[in-house]
Amino acid sequence: MLRCLLDTDICSYAIKRKSPALYEKLKTAMLADEVGISAITRGELIYGLELVPQATTLRAAIMAFLDEMPCLPWTPAAADLYGGLRARQRLTGQPVGYMDTQIAAHALAENLILVSNNIRHYQRIPGLKLENWAES
Repeated sequence: MLRCLLDTDICSYAIKRKSPALYEKLKTAMLADEVGISAITRGELIYGLELVPQATTLRAAIMAFLDEMPCLPWTPAAADLYGGLRARQRLTGQPVGYMDTQIAAHALAENLILVSNNIRHYQRIPGLKLENWAES
């Protein structure tokens, strides 16, 4: 059963295999069907590829990752949560960023733990459960 949602930063970290421990933890979670990504994260990874069309090795690694990683569709519940979060961020002057807020809203809507290598960034989002697998 899905338990965690990966943000784009941790996906990039894993794809580039910067941490053997992260890679192993991710592999174990995938085999147990405990992890997935948001459609927003998929879009961000594809966007990054489009900016560097000559990066064929990176393209192959990202596409292999995306072929194996479950991708959750963006839902009305996630959109509703995003609207409230984004408004609060603007009103309080504490922006997190559009895409990251969408990913966080998606994790909240699905009641999933958000896995990121940027915990401090996401800690400003109330109620969001966070883990950093790059540190373990």
